Amino acid sequence: MTADDFSARLVAADLPDAARETGVVDRYWGGIGTALELSALQLADMRADFWDAYCGTLNQPLFDFVAGLRGTVGLAILSNSGDGAREEEERRFAFSAVFDPICYSHEIGVTKPDPEAWRSALRQMRASPDEVFFVDDVAENIEAARAVGIRGHLHVATEETIRVIAAAVRGSGRP
Repeated sequence: MTADDFSARLVAADLPDAARETGVVDRYWGGIGTALELSALQLADMRADFWDAYCGTLNQPLFDFVAGLRGTVGLAILSNSGDGAREEEERRFAFSAVFDPICYSHEIGVTKPDPEAWRSALRQMRASPDEVFFVDDVAENIEAARAVGIRGHLHVATEETIRVIAAAVRGSGRP
C-alpha cells in the first residue's frame, strides 16, 4: 500500500475526532482496522506501536525536577492528546501522582493553540493567567499562551528549561 493509498483510506473512513472527543477510541481504531483491512493482530500491533511512539520516552531529569516541586507549587498538564492517552500515560508514567489537573484535549474538546484550551485549564486549576507558567515544545503554543496572559517558555533543552522553571518559582512564588 502506498502512502497516498494509506492516507486516502483513512480520510474515507470518516474517523471520529479522537483529539477532541472522548469515548471514541474503540470506534476510532476499529475504523482504522476496517479502512486498512487489517487483521485483529495487525491492528493490535499498530495500536501498540502508535502508543509507543505517542508516549515516547519520559524526560526523566525534567520529570524528576518538576515532581520535586509538588506540594510547593501547583502542577498541571495541558496536552493535545488522543482518546486513550490518559490511560496509556498513566500506565507508563503515573502522571496523576504529580500533576493535578491533567487537561487532555480529547476531554476538554479543544486543542492548543486555541485560547479556549488555556481558559479551560485555568478554570480547572482555579488560577488566573498571571499565576501560571507554561512550558511547551511548540513555539505556536507558547505564543498562544502569552496571548491569554500566561508566561511561557519554549522547551528546547532540559537543563535550560529546569533553570527557567526554577527562576519562575523563585521569582513569583508560583510558576
